[in-house]
Amino acid sequence: MCGIVGYIGHNNALPILLDGMKRLEYRGYDSSGIAYRNGKGMEIYKAKGRINELEDIVPLPFDHATEGIGHTRWATHGAPSTINAHPHCVDGVAVVHNGIIENYRELKAELITEGHIFMSETDTEVIPHLISRSMKKGLPLYEAILESISSLRGSFALGIMSDNDPSVLYAAKQGSPLVVGYGEGEFFFASDIPAMLNHTKRFLFLEDGQICTLTAKEIDIHTFGKNGTPVKEPAIVEVDWTASMAEKDGYDHFMLKEIYEQPRAIADTLSEWNDCSGSLFENLQLTVRNTFGLRRLHIVACGTSYHAALIGRCIIEELARIPVSVEIASEYRYRQPIIEHDTIFISITQSGETADTLAAQKEAKGRGAKTMTICNVVGSTAAREADVVLYTRAGPEIGVASTKAFTSQVAALCLLAISLASNRGLLMNGDLRVLMNQLHAIPELIEKVLKKSTEIQELAATLTGARDFLYIGRGINYPIALEGALKLKEISYIHAEGYPGGEMKHGSIALIEDGMPVVALAPMTCHFDKILSNIEEVRARGARVIAITDEPGALAHKADDIITFPAAHPLFLPFVTVVPLQLLAYHIAVLKQCDVDRPRNLAKSVTVE
Repeated sequence: MCGIVGYIGHNNALPILLDGMKRLEYRGYDSSGIAYRNGKGMEIYKAKGRINELEDIVPLPFDHATEGIGHTRWATHGAPSTINAHPHCVDGVAVVHNGIIENYRELKAELITEGHIFMSETDTEVIPHLISRSMKKGLPLYEAILESISSLRGSFALGIMSDNDPSVLYAAKQGSPLVVGYGEGEFFFASDIPAMLNHTKRFLFLEDGQICTLTAKEIDIHTFGKNGTPVKEPAIVEVDWTASMAEKDGYDHFMLKEIYEQPRAIADTLSEWNDCSGSLFENLQLTVRNTFGLRRLHIVACGTSYHAALIGRCIIEELARIPVSVEIASEYRYRQPIIEHDTIFISITQSGETADTLAAQKEAKGRGAKTMTICNVVGSTAAREADVVLYTRAGPEIGVASTKAFTSQVAALCLLAISLASNRGLLMNGDLRVLMNQLHAIPELIEKVLKKSTEIQELAATLTGARDFLYIGRGINYPIALEGALKLKEISYIHAEGYPGGEMKHGSIALIEDGMPVVALAPMTCHFDKILSNIEEVRARGARVIAITDEPGALAHKADDIITFPAAHPLFLPFVTVVPLQLLAYHIAVLKQCDVDRPRNLAKSVTVE
């Protein structure tokens, strides 16, 4: 989940590397380091903490260095410290690494018996030691890298440079994301696109088992192995993201900016597929006729994407009348999943690089499932490996706590549900137009909710001292209760749980104490009377009820605080009920002086199991 970046070209590498590392800080931010080569040889600087701590120790004015590698760390092996920060360097070979080397203990023990001395507690340090050992046997650097990575078990994206081979960088990928950027007389590599957006929009997503040699003039890509196959025509993708999409643009935090970007992100996602035709299913070899034969959809995701999947299940089952199972990706492949004939497997992943989700997708495909992914990054691993992709158009999401990616995923799931229902003859033209019109009206409804930010901030100021929250909802709003609780936990560090309203009496009501905040999702739907009963139950036990509703009059004497939202189609309520919960979590976290964009112990893209 760390971030790596590399540069080689005619410009000064240091400001490019440091800027790229800052843009990757959402992937890890407990330490950082940089290695570059100037006229005097290789220089390495490392620091515990954020990138600004590293900037403070890199000498000014910057040396003019035209090649270098950098790293921002999310600790897996070894505590956050300067000594554990990357790059790790042995005999002039410097390495940055994202991933986990699963067999590093046995490799380290073997190397120690040969006389190698280790300085850090990390798994990564075995890599430069292995390369050094191979070079001492007489192998040139490129062959030494190949021999060394053949010994590794686990996942890695590597950036490598050496004083023994000036004016060249190496990048290698197995299981962890790595993107190469094409500039004019310069090349880049990084863990994610935002690190390079200031310099290029042309990217190549390396495949597993590929190693890339970069000079200022050219890129050479081969598969692993002494006689590796050259990649003669790499698939270069041009993205339509702009550099400003990865900037705060005057907002205090990326998360707040991304909350406010949701109307645009949803509208752009919906515009991908306005006609709801059967074209989505062509790559799945599903005609309008044989969508009738679909037995089940399996949806697999993690975290916030899992909550989007739960909403998708409600919408698909109601509109298309197809059974849908939703599972947490990290559990899916370890239980020998059953893939029935005429089943579609759907993965949901913002980055397209989530390790558990990719593993689940690979498992399902290996068992014969047709695979679809809902993904935000063109050319990502999930997109390349799935049979068909339904892209969200959220743009880069920098805040660790997902907001616009979540609602864009829900929008994509709505499109999928409507298309399936239409193909199966369950939506006539008039009904289809009504649903699509109401779906396209969602961005405007969200704009109205966003105008309540100040009101929600005032409410948040009265809640910062709470130790625990409960969120309750029913039907399609139960996943929103889960998502609201997750947002609060992620960024404010207040313990929170989401429950179906009907489960309160089965245990969780025992947690209610005087003044404990209970956030109740209470839209005027068929569940309203039931959720009203749940509100009465918790109030009777001293809870402070915060109602999220489109019918405030019915709750005037039932709730302590009320946040209203505009009425929406029952199936599209999650779009408008989640936004107040995002804002509530955000304002509480800011008032508690938490680091909203970089919450402790978390990273944006979970690329290791």
